Amino acid sequence: MATSAVSKSLPRSGSGVTPTREGAVRVAAIDIGSNSVRQIVADVSADGTIRVVDEMKAAPRLGAGLSLTNELDPAAMERAVDAITRMHTLAGQLGASRIEGVATSAVREAANGSAFIARVKEATGLRIRVLSGQHEARLTFRSALAHFELGSGRAVVMDIGGGSLELALSADGLVESLESLPLGAIRMTETYLHGDAGRKQVAALRKAVRKALRGQLPYREWRGARVIGSGGTFTNLAGMHLAREGIATARTTHGTSIARAELEHVLEWLQDMPASERATVPGLNPARADIIVAGLAVAAETMARFEARELVVSAYGIREGLLLETARVAPAVVDPGVARERSVREFAERSHYEELHARQVQRLSLQLLDALGPRLGCEPGDRHILSDAALLHDVGYHISYSEHHKHSYHLILHADFLGMTPEEQVAIANIARYHRGPRPKKKHGNFGGLDRALRDRIERLAAILRVADGFDRGHVGTIEKIKVRWLDRALRLTPVPTARTHSLRLELWGASRKSDLLARVAGVPVEIVNPDGSVVPIDAEITESD
Repeated sequence: MATSAVSKSLPRSGSGVTPTREGAVRVAAIDIGSNSVRQIVADVSADGTIRVVDEMKAAPRLGAGLSLTNELDPAAMERAVDAITRMHTLAGQLGASRIEGVATSAVREAANGSAFIARVKEATGLRIRVLSGQHEARLTFRSALAHFELGSGRAVVMDIGGGSLELALSADGLVESLESLPLGAIRMTETYLHGDAGRKQVAALRKAVRKALRGQLPYREWRGARVIGSGGTFTNLAGMHLAREGIATARTTHGTSIARAELEHVLEWLQDMPASERATVPGLNPARADIIVAGLAVAAETMARFEARELVVSAYGIREGLLLETARVAPAVVDPGVARERSVREFAERSHYEELHARQVQRLSLQLLDALGPRLGCEPGDRHILSDAALLHDVGYHISYSEHHKHSYHLILHADFLGMTPEEQVAIANIARYHRGPRPKKKHGNFGGLDRALRDRIERLAAILRVADGFDRGHVGTIEKIKVRWLDRALRLTPVPTARTHSLRLELWGASRKSDLLARVAGVPVEIVNPDGSVVPIDAEITESD
């Protein structure tokens, strides 16, 4: 277990309220899910350490019937508001300085979700944030990262709620993709498992899940990845597994390792039972007996998709992730740029980047920006953006060589950087994405939805990065600087070699092959010129793959 966030209950003082630990802040997090509402009150230290003071749980099942009516059931809403009111009161009595409330799938999708939020506000004064599915996945991953060693290798963090399945795919602790699919335990139960579950119904459910995963998760690189399961489906699976192993007295299910074959055995065992009998199974919460089969079926198909041999159960989830998000402390530095530079560098190092090449491309990119920026309409903040994009443009190699530029985009987009605005992070991710391959196009999902000004910015800086990357095609740093001449008929770029260089043939070819976008942005042809003054011809027969 990582030491960055340790969760344990604190003893109460004689007055009934545990004093807040020195140097810590007391925070409460309330997670309003499709099946249950959970609260955790904890002391969070500046280093991210969490010490649980109290917890509370209720199961109003807000998501029940939602797939049929598209609305939250009034009785379920009432139960949920009552539970949240109790939790809010407890948090106040325990001295929480901040209470964070978030809602997930059920409230997000319901036509009357805003009415429910208004009722909570009226009853408690609490402003509930409705999380996107991707934000859910991010919080679950943040929690898993605090409680497992995910800094090495590839991992899939899976959370099955009542309404949706959230997945976070990471490599060496870096998030590559966050996914949310409508495959929650309540939703799938109501759609496929009418009455007592039978083999045919479960088979139909699994087929539907398989189809959904195949269309959404074409991630070959994560086959065989480590799988972490978070949420009630998995803690109950662990409880049943431990009971079957004769260790039902285990203090916690956290960290339980369950083979995929064992999951299939438990699923097969439960699907033949009526719900009334499942309620008596050791290790299974009776309140979950009617939806556990659907949850396990989704888990089994997800493991099959990733060809995982086993999964490890996490007893922590969105609430702990929310606490960590709330408690995040940025380094106290005079210049916020220092924190940004350090976080970008550390991210690059964790991605095992090729530093010499990255630094060379960064240096050449900034030279070109200084020379071309005013004529291309670049802005003052573009220097930081291009610098970071150049340093990180090849981090996608960390996933695989094939289409590494797209992997770079996802890794950068989901990273945690200090001192960087969301718009800057999106720009950096896209600039790295377009350092090779086809130029940016509006039909590209990652690019077309951005506003015009941001698209133009990305095109300008990606055009510079492509040429700079081409000028280090051999990854050996043979070019000292680039001379720029902007003529009426063309933009001429002439490299100056280092003293030890004998030939620039590869670098001249690389820059020439990657100059098309810069020509488009500049509005004139780009000519790559030999130090002897001759223009490098463009060989249309060769396709650039760097």
